[in-house]
Amino acid sequence: MEDEDAGPGGGGEASPPHHAAASGDRARDMAASPTSSRSVTQTVNGSHRFVIQGYSLAKGMGVGKHIASETFTVGGYQWAIYFYPDGKNPEDNSAYVSVFIALASEGTDVRALFELTLLDQSGKGKHKVHSHFDRSLESGPYTLKYRGSMWGYKRFFRRTALETSDFLKDDCLKINCTVGVVVSTMDYSRPHSIEVPESDIGYHFGTLLDTQEGVDVIFRVAGEEFHAHKLVLAARSSFFRSEFFDHESDEEKNEADTRNEIKEIVIDDMDPKVFKAVLHFMYRDNLVNDDELSASSSDCSIFDTLAGKLMAAADKYELPRLRLLCESYLCKHISVNSVATTLALADQHHAMELKSVCLKFAAENLSAVIRTEGFDYLKDNCPSLQSEILRTVAGCEEQCSSGGKSQSVWAQLSDGGDTSGRRVRPRV
Repeated sequence: MEDEDAGPGGGGEASPPHHAAASGDRARDMAASPTSSRSVTQTVNGSHRFVIQGYSLAKGMGVGKHIASETFTVGGYQWAIYFYPDGKNPEDNSAYVSVFIALASEGTDVRALFELTLLDQSGKGKHKVHSHFDRSLESGPYTLKYRGSMWGYKRFFRRTALETSDFLKDDCLKINCTVGVVVSTMDYSRPHSIEVPESDIGYHFGTLLDTQEGVDVIFRVAGEEFHAHKLVLAARSSFFRSEFFDHESDEEKNEADTRNEIKEIVIDDMDPKVFKAVLHFMYRDNLVNDDELSASSSDCSIFDTLAGKLMAAADKYELPRLRLLCESYLCKHISVNSVATTLALADQHHAMELKSVCLKFAAENLSAVIRTEGFDYLKDNCPSLQSEILRTVAGCEEQCSSGGKSQSVWAQLSDGGDTSGRRVRPRV
């Protein structure tokens, strides 16, 4: 006689024990969450305006010879616009002007979209536009294989038509160029992310300066008092670190800690507003606002502006970041009339980057710069800087010989012309 099943546990198809099922559930719970990634291909865009002044004088320079714009950076690469007044193609017999965009830095297989716009200067807005951005390209973005590769038009505009058009005004052409460099990035999912705000340490230290809590040094500057903290100043400036601590023995430092005395320092060679701006930087790590900087910049020597005096103070108190901020500000305001004295200021206070910019600007605009009072100032006070300008001119001439410029600086001087077209007698 066959035995009967003894209950739900009998037989060959019995259910697994309860603890085994629970273990499987936990295994599934512990499995990694699904991940994802996404490749994003897009363009990094940038634009440059190239103004060609003196178009009629550029004609006749020769087929295949160009005027080059200053280089500009887009997508991590440098670019330049080449304008050929007599055309690039010998077969066209100078019937057309040519315009090209060139890769001016090292790069391999750089993919990009381009747009060239010849501006209508009549105000009617009827610009001549050649663009990749608003149409689909059959073969995709253009690929530039190496430095010097170009994209553009040999027959950009018929020259006879250009010279009677609204694109040419006061012997001047204006060309806008937009470059869109193709870049690919990988975006991947993150299970958790926490946004961290920007550093606010400058705000807190600025508040410490405003409230004057815990001050231990007083500066007397031309009748005005400024309260500060020795540790903050010493941390920011090796000058003040030496002033406050380098000459003290350990015993004197301990005595100073117990007495908690306020040190007084008299400064008799600086304007109060300049010292206030120095403290502003040392606590907040930025310049005072532009209104304060520009308020002193009209109708006065660069040496007397707040930015100029602040750069001198940065040199004195060994604050290289402040000096660089002042260099950046002054660089944006360089002009024919101010470049010579700005060069002298930069040289005096070891502002090497600003000095380099001034030398290049003065060399490229020498025929106008030599007529300014600032150039006379260099002649009387800094003759060595005049020599540096001329050496920089020689460097520009080397670029000219390789096709970088259409008219040499020496040619400007020999013609006796300045940048506005007037004939002058050079004073060198």
